[in-house]
Amino acid sequence: MSKEVFEFTPKAKKQIMILGVTGLVLIVIGIIALMFGVGHGDHVETGSAIEGHAFHWSQRLYADLWINNVYYIGLALVGILFFAIQYAAQAGWSAPLLRIPLSFGNWLPYAFGLLVIVFVLANYTGHWHMFHWLDQAVYIETLPDGSMNPEYDSIIAGKKPFLNIGFYSFRTFSFFIIWIGFFLYMKKEHLSEDIDGGTGHWKKLITFSALFIIFFAISSAIASWDWVMSIDTHWYSTMFGWYVFASWFVAGLAGITLMVTLLRENGYLPMINESHLHDLGKYVFAFSIFWTYIWFSQYMLIYYANIPEESVYFVERLSSDLYAPVFYLNIFLNFFFPFLVLMTRDSKRHGVFLKIVCTVVLFGHWLDFYLMVTPGTLQENGGFGFLEIGTIMLYLAAFLFVVLSGLTKSVLVPKKHPMMQESLHHHI
Repeated sequence: MSKEVFEFTPKAKKQIMILGVTGLVLIVIGIIALMFGVGHGDHVETGSAIEGHAFHWSQRLYADLWINNVYYIGLALVGILFFAIQYAAQAGWSAPLLRIPLSFGNWLPYAFGLLVIVFVLANYTGHWHMFHWLDQAVYIETLPDGSMNPEYDSIIAGKKPFLNIGFYSFRTFSFFIIWIGFFLYMKKEHLSEDIDGGTGHWKKLITFSALFIIFFAISSAIASWDWVMSIDTHWYSTMFGWYVFASWFVAGLAGITLMVTLLRENGYLPMINESHLHDLGKYVFAFSIFWTYIWFSQYMLIYYANIPEESVYFVERLSSDLYAPVFYLNIFLNFFFPFLVLMTRDSKRHGVFLKIVCTVVLFGHWLDFYLMVTPGTLQENGGFGFLEIGTIMLYLAAFLFVVLSGLTKSVLVPKKHPMMQESLHHHI
């Protein structure tokens, strides 16, 4: 028997709590291991952002927290983006599942708070800056005695009009306020549609969805420069905004597909048939290829030009015994595996394949962000162990709790969506 309202059962809450507590325990174990010198973190690379300071376990913890912050912000934004795309395109096939991606947006206010807290802790509570451009010494060209400052960095100093804490904070705060504002307005209009019916709310959502897509395109690119690319302050790529978007988008699509599949298997979403799953599977399949295209384009242009200030980004990752295996694993998990498994029509229509592929893709794109953040923040002091697994589990538990709690606030399937009849007869 199908169920209209999602029931966040005590059993499910207990399982999520166990996941979160287990993650917290693993974080503590990871910290203790690092304190006693187990694993990476015994030395500091010359020329790194942490040169001159002994490595401390907190640096690896902050890097892991930052990876998860950025990753789950992307999942939340892509949920809203997917919802907006369906309205802007006046799509009918997706009408029964719209509230699943929309619920991802409930994470944004929590993500905002966590991002600010981790940023402050990582950059203002010790002698280390996760973002090298926050070190004020790099902007001072001459010392009081008239001698040249050995820490002066002309490249970073040249970027100060953009990379300064005032403008940086303004961008971050503005983006979150506007993102959350769009989310709350679209959620209100969407739920009001169930009460009033007609096409009034639907037409408003078409307009505001188009506006959100435009704002998202600009803000997500700038956010990727701020939160990720500015870690490697000397390096830049004109394709980086597209690259981060592609990684976010595939992960978000995998998250939506996985949640729809699991809800359907548990008696929810009775209107979802194999054709709907097929469409979601095609999204994951197609945008895995799109991510690979962006990845290859960025890599090939830098490889072909062979300009030292560009190629150093990939040299650091490919010449390292620590990061090179992850680099190749990243390609396998995010391209070869979903491409080969989802290539056939049948695989996109069966929950077992979708669940496996989406789980792999979600972890694969977490690794993608790991490769973007860790080498630039920790150099050869990075690693993957209890600390990383623990932070993944803790954030996953928090994200699931917020999203699933949001799903309980209304019925899962919109009752008066104007395109619902089209979705009921959706067969491909």
